[in-house]
Amino acid sequence: MSDAKIRLYVEHPLGQGQSVVLSREQAHYLFGVMRLTGGAAVSLFNGQDGEWRAEVVEVGKRGGTLLCEAQTRPLQMPPDLWLMFAPIKKARTDFIVEKAAEMGARRIVPVQTDFTNAGRVQRDRLQAHAVEAAEQCGGTYVPEVTDMARLDRVLADLGDRQVMFCDEALAGAGDSSALPDISGPWAILIGPEGGFSYKERTRLHALDNAHAVQLGPRILRADTAAVAALTVWQQQLGDWR
Repeated sequence: MSDAKIRLYVEHPLGQGQSVVLSREQAHYLFGVMRLTGGAAVSLFNGQDGEWRAEVVEVGKRGGTLLCEAQTRPLQMPPDLWLMFAPIKKARTDFIVEKAAEMGARRIVPVQTDFTNAGRVQRDRLQAHAVEAAEQCGGTYVPEVTDMARLDRVLADLGDRQVMFCDEALAGAGDSSALPDISGPWAILIGPEGGFSYKERTRLHALDNAHAVQLGPRILRADTAAVAALTVWQQQLGDWR
């Protein structure tokens, strides 16, 4: 069991006796902000080798070195679940990415729909939010955040991946069909603030691998809908069962 209070994502191989050289930003965080000194313990993960307890062996203002001592947790992969969503305002998009990482999405896919307001997203910034969320929630895997792509292209490339289509038009319509208990890859699709267009909704309802659901009797904000949808999927099909 690791006695480390700080978890840090690194892009280095991890293993017994492996040295990890810190970037300037990581060194500033560990030594300038968190005030760690030589001999302190840090939990490291890289999304491939599980979590490792490492010891600070070199401290510097612009860098430092950690030494891996023992694995504390194996790699725990989340379900093969994508969250596809239309980006909204900056802070709320950040919230969606953070919660998707915390709740076990394997990939986060911003999509451009007919009514999407955001013209572009800063993928690197969103990826950094996913890393921070994984560090804080104890995850050993960081979901990939992709570049934004048009919804029609994303749907065309899904293959046999099942889609939980959160259709705001069904809100308050009474009982909604339960998700089929299909193993394998899944995706959750959340629409923009203005909802899906008639053309998009028609196409989605025609897909054999799309399953329209409602998220209750009220239309939810996009960021709320993402958390609600992830919860529904996890409880019925995911690794919370």
